[in-house]
Amino acid sequence: MSKIKVKDGTEIFYKDWGTGQPIFFHHGWPLSGDDWDAQMIFFLDLGFRVIAHDRRGHGRSTQTDNGNDMDTYAADVAELTKALDLKNAVHIGHSTGGGEAIRYAAKHGKDRVVKVVLLSAVTPIMAITKNNPEGIPLAVFDEIREGTATKRSQFFQDTTLPFYGYNREGAKISQGVRDNWWRQGMMGGVKAQYDCIKAFSETDFTDDLKSVDVPVLIMHGEDDQIVPFPKTGAKRHKTSEERKTYFISRFSSRDADNRSSNNKCGSAGFYKIVMDVKYQLSKVMRDFVVKFIVNNLIL
Repeated sequence: MSKIKVKDGTEIFYKDWGTGQPIFFHHGWPLSGDDWDAQMIFFLDLGFRVIAHDRRGHGRSTQTDNGNDMDTYAADVAELTKALDLKNAVHIGHSTGGGEAIRYAAKHGKDRVVKVVLLSAVTPIMAITKNNPEGIPLAVFDEIREGTATKRSQFFQDTTLPFYGYNREGAKISQGVRDNWWRQGMMGGVKAQYDCIKAFSETDFTDDLKSVDVPVLIMHGEDDQIVPFPKTGAKRHKTSEERKTYFISRFSSRDADNRSSNNKCGSAGFYKIVMDVKYQLSKVMRDFVVKFIVNNLIL
């Protein structure tokens, strides 16, 4: 297995396949780099170099009891990208990984990052604060903490239903997809995952969004049950509107199954479209997404 040891001794696991322009994938909570396997294979076949890591405390990386915060996550990515000498890279982040990606780009990405993609990301901030009175109540995140700390295995199983929109009428449930989500979650350290809840819910990325000077693609589902679009994606658009930002909010994984554009996005939202771009989308939508990403975000 490929790992690097960062400054505090934490070992970060990563996958690095292929050659060409690099695409770096940042996974969501409480998952691992494995969540990007299908997309890594897809873009590898298109001639790109694809990289995904397991965030500290997650997957095969060290089960840390400290440093489980967004600044350290971004610093870990900086050490990894430096070790791999990644330049002209596109960084794609989903959910918590979106926060990590934009924080890395803002703080460490100069001369290394050329584009950023935020998929159902936790930016600009999720929780209610003095500066974000319309945010999500902290009690919601307290429930996530309780579930993670006291009944993690069952809680993770239950979370897959709203995560993938499997609790919506007409949803086609894949037990394999649910099991793979649970598998990745249970690989990580519970203390790190517990700490990460505060990191993804209370970190304010407003300044990061304003300071990055590279193009950003924002994709977010309007029916996202995990990272609600009105609380995050809609505000992210306003934060980034003065820069070169591409913003798309409508469509869902169900569009692929039903061949209909009347559905609003499922729980994983547009993330689900990109995640399953090769295998589940109708040909028209698949071709649109791939062409958009390759022509506008990669080259």
